[in-house]
Amino acid sequence: MLNFLPISQDTLQLFILVFIRTSVVLFMFPIFSSPVFPEPVKAGFCLILSLVIFPTVSADLLVFPGSTAEAVIWLAAELIIGFILGLIIRLFFAAVQLAGELISFQMGFAVINVLDPQSGAQISILDQFGYWLVLLVFLLLNGHHIMITALSDSFQLVGMGMLKLNSGLLHQVMRQTTEIFALAIKIGAPGIVSLLFVSAAFGLCAKFAPQMNILIAAFPVQIITGLIFFAAALEIIVFFTRIFVQQLPPLYMHLLRGLGGG
Repeated sequence: MLNFLPISQDTLQLFILVFIRTSVVLFMFPIFSSPVFPEPVKAGFCLILSLVIFPTVSADLLVFPGSTAEAVIWLAAELIIGFILGLIIRLFFAAVQLAGELISFQMGFAVINVLDPQSGAQISILDQFGYWLVLLVFLLLNGHHIMITALSDSFQLVGMGMLKLNSGLLHQVMRQTTEIFALAIKIGAPGIVSLLFVSAAFGLCAKFAPQMNILIAAFPVQIITGLIFFAAALEIIVFFTRIFVQQLPPLYMHLLRGLGGG
């Protein structure tokens, strides 16, 4: 027994593992990972959520690691599980941001960036607008509830020290990663195609009317066209976000069963 806590050492070790998995998932969540939130607030929320989930976690305390090397392996396993659960959502947000980045580049907004308070990096205006829209829709559709439910279920489907990494799981994660680009093209297709036609039209004008100042004439047209078709793409973002939230529970279940060796 520990002298300063009315709990056993094994129970404390189990809670630490729960806290690590929970913390990684939360810190991977887009809005929660922002440096705008103070670190003590993040740590306190992780601690509260871990305390809520902890009573539902069952583990065989007799199989706990008995050496430092085994303990490090268990900690690494919890980090991997939490990382994969959080990565699925981050990949979808990245696809929406990539679509906004592609449209911004063709509009000529590549040199007009704003400071992203979430990451501290310079990103395009449309990138930021698409990010906040998909975040708002994701929260309205209770996507965060699905994530927390999957986190709670993960302790039953993937027990402590029971992580199983296999080629099927790796292929699943890689497939989700490669779908970023396909989804970004689908979302940004109206703006990308329209701006391509605008560029081609002004290219023909430059060929047949060399005296025309194409750069000055094309820039405002590209901006107006890009903004109009990006506005049309907002409905596409809502559509794909709704589909993603609907597919998230079975996707999480499939990944957790793969992580547990099922």
